[in-house]
Amino acid sequence: MTDWMTVAEVGGSLAAIGGAAYARHAHPAAYWSAVGLPASVVRLLASYSSTMDACGLTVEPPRWRAVAVKATTRREIRPVPPRRGLIRLTATGLRMRLRLAPGQEPADIAASAERLRHAWGVHAVYVRDVKPGVVELRLVGFDVLRDVRMPRRARGGLLRVPVALREDATAFVRDYRALPHELVLGATLSGKSMYLRNLIAGLATQPVVLVGIDCKRGVELSPFADRFSALAVDQQQAADLLPVLVAEMEDRYDLIKARQGIAPSTPDELITSDIWGLPDEDRPPPIVLFIDEVAELFLVASRKDEDRRDEMVTQLIRLAQLGRAAGIHLEVCGQRFGAELGKGATMLRAQLTGRVCHRVNDEASAKMALGDIAPEAAWAACSIPSERPGLAVAGDTSGGWSRIRTPNLSLTHAAAATCRAAADFAPEVPALSPFRPHAPTGAPVATSGPMASPQPVTE
Repeated sequence: MTDWMTVAEVGGSLAAIGGAAYARHAHPAAYWSAVGLPASVVRLLASYSSTMDACGLTVEPPRWRAVAVKATTRREIRPVPPRRGLIRLTATGLRMRLRLAPGQEPADIAASAERLRHAWGVHAVYVRDVKPGVVELRLVGFDVLRDVRMPRRARGGLLRVPVALREDATAFVRDYRALPHELVLGATLSGKSMYLRNLIAGLATQPVVLVGIDCKRGVELSPFADRFSALAVDQQQAADLLPVLVAEMEDRYDLIKARQGIAPSTPDELITSDIWGLPDEDRPPPIVLFIDEVAELFLVASRKDEDRRDEMVTQLIRLAQLGRAAGIHLEVCGQRFGAELGKGATMLRAQLTGRVCHRVNDEASAKMALGDIAPEAAWAACSIPSERPGLAVAGDTSGGWSRIRTPNLSLTHAAAATCRAAADFAPEVPALSPFRPHAPTGAPVATSGPMASPQPVTE
């Protein structure tokens, strides 16, 4: 009987260890909630002061405190760590705020993030500046980009689309009001089309005019024809469409100037320099122009094609330089976008504030997208593995960047269940009516994605 009890105890222990190892690999979120979260909380509470001291994040206590300790006790006066706030538990990790000690700055905490990660047994530690003297530590318990689940609290809005998940488990929101234009680069099968698909699906239910240029005969954008107000599928159609958009932009500027030319007694808040200051009844709807494979617009085969190319590039540059105030935004996608494309390519790229770089085939392509804003971001883009499509590095001209990954969204759901159902949301723009595409008669074929379907989680 004793032998059987011993075997049962050993077998039960081995089964528990094996089950935990399997759950950690196959279901990291469940493993974190059941095992990792309690263990990390215990380690953090038990070793907070010693860990901060080992990382060099403690300072000498104030003189009055040292005098008080000497007067009341005989304890040794120890350095003081940053004051810790309440620990808030989330489905992906922990969050807590630290009040910095005198003489410290957020960069000191960020420089020790890797040490804190190992000390507290978490996947990553991120530091965010909340206000002067206060930072927030976000501890992520597992690799959230392996199985993307968008947070339920991701907030959208007009021209705001939660399109991907950041590596710190927060939503990456594409905000056209903050970043009017964006460049999206990526090699074949890197996940660039999935990013575009999520973006179109997010904008489809908003009162936004969607315009597309897809010189690959429309294979990327035609499935969403129900929601597009205009679509060009070759260079000639693009050459006809771009002047119409420029004319629409000029008409909107005339409307803005007419609004500015009012009586001198009008309050300042009624005078505006863009469409967002216009009254609701006078404000034209915003326009988002999607350009898939921008290099196709630059390719030429004859002198006649060169003249057409130069004219299209000039119009694109005008839209990028002046379109924000008129509510016209650009989403430029391609595999490579450099000076070798031709005259005007570098000037156009300089106007694209947002940058998203998926896996690319060479280092030069990553530098084209991110090298002029953050050299370390270009290196991060070069290290994206091919077995993780959808993984990208997102940055902007302010120098900030982060790794993101787009959730899988089937073509059937994006085209039929979203764009076709939201066809009535498309605002009417009479100038674009001749370019309105014919919606496909058959339902699009579902495509299998490399990632799991997005499932919201609660923080």
